Amino acid sequence: MNEDLFRTKVNIPKSEFDFGYQKKAMMMGSCFVENIGSKLKSYKYQVDVNPFGVIYNPVSVCSSLRILMEEKELVEDDLNFHNNLWFSFYHHSRFSNADLSQCLSDINEGIKESSKYLKEADFLFITFGTSWVYELLSSGNIVSNCHKLPSKDFNRYRLNVDEIVSIYKDLLVELLVFNPKIKIVFTVSPIRHWKDGANGNQLSKATLLLAIDQLTELFDQVSYFPSYEIVMDELRDYRFYSEDMLHMSDVAVKYIWQRFSETYLSEASLQIQKQVEKFILAANHRPFNVNSDSHQTFIKSSLAKIHDFLKLNPEINMDDVIANLERNLL
Repeated sequence: MNEDLFRTKVNIPKSEFDFGYQKKAMMMGSCFVENIGSKLKSYKYQVDVNPFGVIYNPVSVCSSLRILMEEKELVEDDLNFHNNLWFSFYHHSRFSNADLSQCLSDINEGIKESSKYLKEADFLFITFGTSWVYELLSSGNIVSNCHKLPSKDFNRYRLNVDEIVSIYKDLLVELLVFNPKIKIVFTVSPIRHWKDGANGNQLSKATLLLAIDQLTELFDQVSYFPSYEIVMDELRDYRFYSEDMLHMSDVAVKYIWQRFSETYLSEASLQIQKQVEKFILAANHRPFNVNSDSHQTFIKSSLAKIHDFLKLNPEINMDDVIANLERNLL
């Protein structure tokens, strides 16, 4: 019996614009770009994933993109100090540091590199997680991360559809001037923000969906990938969730990756991806005897195949795979 009779499958037309090994993508936002971005990275596609760290709300994504387009250099006054750490309200806590100079250096180097990457990118994937925002009372600015400051320091409220559309109409015009070739793909994270309650979460997601729908109507270069709908309609079963019953299981992530691949990845790149997978498996292979003649021959053969492969695909970075193989070469 046809398994599709037991579920409602989301129809996703093949993208008019292919993504592949010869193209670059920047991915910003919450968990969808983290999950799909890590998959793309593992297969050696050219991607820059969340240069500011995980970001959940539309305003903070917008602020991050503006910083990159301006190639803004942060100074000491842009940082804050709490719990013995310097940090930026634009950035995730992984950028925090006890040393002020190191914190600024890491942040500014990242901005410089990602600004150049955004200028050259063929695709920008943006995932909105929530329409709720935290406004820092002392500055009136919406923050990307609260860095464990007391809740009394913030005003928390939900953006409305018109606010999001207005912000992004201006942003997308600026972005398309900055990089005229870029294609923007929006998604909404299927992960529920349960602290808002069931109804609050749905209102938040609905706000994001309505705003994105308007933006896709306004801009030819803007489209939507239905990751939210895939989970809500195709994977509507708690076996596709992790133990917290909110985040996606590995099985769900693999399925969303499959649908993403079918939609955006070119056939040529999917064939190259199979070769890349073989090289990665070869590099991760652990024999009983590393020093055996047979394994040494295997390593040399694998390295020769990779170097031949890179002559045809120079844009693919296989340095870590080569290093893993060479580590056991006598």
